[in-house]
Amino acid sequence: MRFGIYAELQTPPGKPHAQMTWEISRQIEHADAVGFDVYSVIDHHFFQKFSISANPLALFAAVAQRTKRIRLRTALHTLPLENPMRLAGQIAMADILTNGRLECGLGRGHAWLFGPANVPLEESRPRYDEAVEILLRAWTEEEFSFHGKFYNVENLSVVPKPVQKPHPPLFTGGTSDATYQMAGERGWGIFVPPLLPYKVLEGPLGIYKKACAQHGHQPDIVYIRPVYLDEDEKQIRKEAEAALHNFLAFNASPIESLQGESKKAELRAKGYGFYACGALESLTRLSYEEIVDQEIGFIGTPQKVIRQIENLATVGGIGEVAIVANFGGLEHWKSIKTQQLFAEQVMPAFHAAANPAELAALV
Repeated sequence: MRFGIYAELQTPPGKPHAQMTWEISRQIEHADAVGFDVYSVIDHHFFQKFSISANPLALFAAVAQRTKRIRLRTALHTLPLENPMRLAGQIAMADILTNGRLECGLGRGHAWLFGPANVPLEESRPRYDEAVEILLRAWTEEEFSFHGKFYNVENLSVVPKPVQKPHPPLFTGGTSDATYQMAGERGWGIFVPPLLPYKVLEGPLGIYKKACAQHGHQPDIVYIRPVYLDEDEKQIRKEAEAALHNFLAFNASPIESLQGESKKAELRAKGYGFYACGALESLTRLSYEEIVDQEIGFIGTPQKVIRQIENLATVGGIGEVAIVANFGGLEHWKSIKTQQLFAEQVMPAFHAAANPAELAALV
């Protein structure tokens, strides 16, 4: 099992964007030093509390110069809002600058991004499908032509080519059954949304695992959960409760831009029904105890979190546990604390590793 970290760059009002960006950079350096396998960063625009991560490839190119082994993954590029002919070259350049440590998530994107980006919501799926084909061909063919509804190119050569062949490892994620089916058919890894209890995910993950089996692929599920660790449960609550509530509230905050019955009807009609069902809003009403008991967050002692991950391993197909160590405006030192404790006390329970304390001294 791999162990990773996932960050949205949630930024509370009043916190300088530069400070948030540099804190995440230092947290990636620390994650590399203490032995995490991969660091994933969302690609997201327009809504500060949800995320200020407007250019993860630039972030990865920068931190790659100060890290040695950790892999760096976008989760996910919002393909319908991109020019895929240009994005293919940008991803290849980032793969070069990270010395082949790049991984790519390819997604349709959150429903609330399309209005501000001036792209019709109904174009999401067909733009995504065309962009995927263009990316794969751009990375693997010296020259290609493509004629679709949205993109038309003739005898196009995309340069540079990525270091990794045929291309960086690919992942996707989302809430629709079609996404899980497609990921299984293609053999891509899949992200589990970080806020939903596992019982809600059993059906879609079953679709994914069945499709993997039918097409000769091994499932690779990235299971994301906010994590906060300490030996003292009362201290955990004191240090993390407010940020944990913020994490849920910040994730739901862009829903305010999708209100009204006509908008909800449009979301349901155009394949984004999840955003009209009230699930995100309902999470903001959970108590601290409910968040912990429903395992929306793995919050507790290292021993407790080890047991929770052991339970995950029994369901099969979990290739990676990705912790959210920076959430809801959590202070930098608290994120580092969780990363350090997780590396020292949780990860060794699942595989032999170098001494995280010694590695941390290298930062």
